[in-house]
Amino acid sequence: MDTSKAVQYHYDGFPPQQIDYEVLLNPLLRAADALARYDQMLKGLHNSELLLAPLRNQEAVFSSRMEGTISTMDEILQYDADSIGEEYVPGMRSDVLETILYRRTLITAQEELQEGRPFSPHLIQRMHQQLLSIGRGADKAPGQFKAEQNYLADKPKQQILFVPIAPEHLRGGLERLFEYMNADTHPPLLRAGVMHLEFEALHPFKDGNGRIGRMLITLHMWRMGLISAPHFYMSGYFDEHKDEYIDTMREVSRSGRWEAWCGFFFRAVEDRALKNIATAERIKTLYEDMKVHFTDALGSKRSVMALDHVFTNPVFRSSQFLKKSGIPPASARRFIRVLAERQLIKTLAPGSGRRATLYSFEPLMKLVRI
Repeated sequence: MDTSKAVQYHYDGFPPQQIDYEVLLNPLLRAADALARYDQMLKGLHNSELLLAPLRNQEAVFSSRMEGTISTMDEILQYDADSIGEEYVPGMRSDVLETILYRRTLITAQEELQEGRPFSPHLIQRMHQQLLSIGRGADKAPGQFKAEQNYLADKPKQQILFVPIAPEHLRGGLERLFEYMNADTHPPLLRAGVMHLEFEALHPFKDGNGRIGRMLITLHMWRMGLISAPHFYMSGYFDEHKDEYIDTMREVSRSGRWEAWCGFFFRAVEDRALKNIATAERIKTLYEDMKVHFTDALGSKRSVMALDHVFTNPVFRSSQFLKKSGIPPASARRFIRVLAERQLIKTLAPGSGRRATLYSFEPLMKLVRI
């Protein structure tokens, strides 16, 4: 491969010793304000899972897409409808499996941190082990730090763009990174951005570094108190601005100036926070509107139970609705029939043999589909 455009890792350049706060102050304040508004909105939702479930799924799809793994929100939700705790559903594409593993790894890491485990190399090794446990990544040394030099390349152009830290220096680099994450005095939001770039520059694994690095952003924000729950996702912005994302990170190693990267990161935080607030408002509006429609259609005190189920499971099997909605079976069957007749739910696949009918709650899917 052509190495003429390769940028080398910034040895002795981390943590940054001088950052020009004057040029970063306004974007930092805007990002912090938008993030605080997002967090306050999340606290005010009567059922935050109505928003968080779609956001988690979007994050898994976007982050995996950045690595060339293509799946859709519909496929992820159909997996949820068809799986009962299994890792693999017969007939599932490998790309969908990788996206499911991303989502599951993020949730597991959140649970471990909630139990009091610290950020550490061991934590990211466990995350990596789960992320690459099945499928195409299973032969990429899951849970093991790299033993050979790796590269970031533009494969179509056959060009090496970045040379991460050498394996023999990785242990020291990770120690500096986690010391910075746990003890540095930089403002928390700036620290989150610097942490993400440094992790990507270390590129500690043979594969899966981008996905792990993006998970660490929301986990770190939560641990630093920037958000009250570990639910804020950045991959959508990075995917939309992928060239700028990569070029701005490379420029830090080339020039030693962190301000351009931090400014980009703050814009990403502000953008995602505002988009998430807008999405939440649309979901809340839809929920209140559908509450009227469901009550009118079903004529039951349990109509809100039906509504809550389809909001949290917008793609579902009729058998799942009967078992998990909390509605008596006879009423549940009538509800499904009436909702389908009123076109409030759409039949995706009719029942066949032991396989129950698959439905979609299209009003919500139109808001969260990507």
